[in-house]
Amino acid sequence: MGLHNEFGKKGEQIAVDYLLKNGYLIKYKNYRYLKAEIDIIAQKGPILAIVEVRSRSTDFIENIADTITKKKIQLQVLAADHYVTDLDLDVEVRFDVITILKNKSTFDLNHIENAYYHF
Repeated sequence: MGLHNEFGKKGEQIAVDYLLKNGYLIKYKNYRYLKAEIDIIAQKGPILAIVEVRSRSTDFIENIADTITKKKIQLQVLAADHYVTDLDLDVEVRFDVITILKNKSTFDLNHIENAYYHF
């Protein structure tokens, strides 16, 4: 596995730990439907959070959250709809982004709730 893949997995684990610490239940990691993948599906009360995790070792070129394309958003909406429909869930779905920026030996985490409304 390449170093960038290992860093991505580390970022996802940091995000999972953060969500758990903040009262979320992790329902699924790396959910796949057709060509879509959702990094984390987490629930807190009646809210089902569809979480995209973006990890970087530098924020030099552009903001991490700005790297999410409209196509990626469309695929996540499709996959989230399939997940909710398939399990016949009665929840409010929210799309979040968690960015992880490596800063020397620490990690800076930013949780953006309802992130796709910001695009």
